Amino acid sequence: MHFLTKSLWFPPVTDASEDGLLAVGGDLSSERLLLAYQSGIFPWYSTGQPILWWSPDPRMVLFPKHLKVSKSFRKAISLEKFRITFNTSFSEVIENCAAIKREGQAGTWITSEMEKAYIDLHQKGHAVSVEVWQQDELVGGLYGIDLPEKKVFCGESMFTKVSDASKVGLYYLVQFLKEKNYKLIDCQVYTQHLERLGAEEISREEFLQYLNC
Repeated sequence: MHFLTKSLWFPPVTDASEDGLLAVGGDLSSERLLLAYQSGIFPWYSTGQPILWWSPDPRMVLFPKHLKVSKSFRKAISLEKFRITFNTSFSEVIENCAAIKREGQAGTWITSEMEKAYIDLHQKGHAVSVEVWQQDELVGGLYGIDLPEKKVFCGESMFTKVSDASKVGLYYLVQFLKEKNYKLIDCQVYTQHLERLGAEEISREEFLQYLNC
């Protein structure tokens, strides 16, 4: 276990524990967060805990060409009942992601400290949001860290208030990333929902090869 100070560094990801925990402490400065994502590391902790830094093995990723679009999913897209925007309401998206109730979770890992840090990253051009609207109501969305020089998008969280809203947002993000020749979307850890959308687990070593090539 590594304990971070104010010095801007991370230990090798191979030092992570079996469950992926690499280090404790440090801060959520834009510089440290960018270094983390560029190194295959991300913060994930709850209120009352110190900052925990993770690099799990295996890693859940979505290759853009592997996005699964079911018949019902395709119908939701074709009906054009949603309006999609990029980077128009980042703060609202992350606030909704923090507030939405999730099955099996008592609270949120998106603390107020995390919100502030990612809004700062967004204002500096490193964090991206996708908004899904019905008329003038924000009904879904997602956000993440963009690493354009590496052609990798690091997905952080998504929310939905009506059926299919977040999936439609993901669909349009994937289309955008395809146009820009992105290699993958980092989904961090396994969930059945992500697997149904086409995400898969790869080894941490393979993930780092995509990140660093």
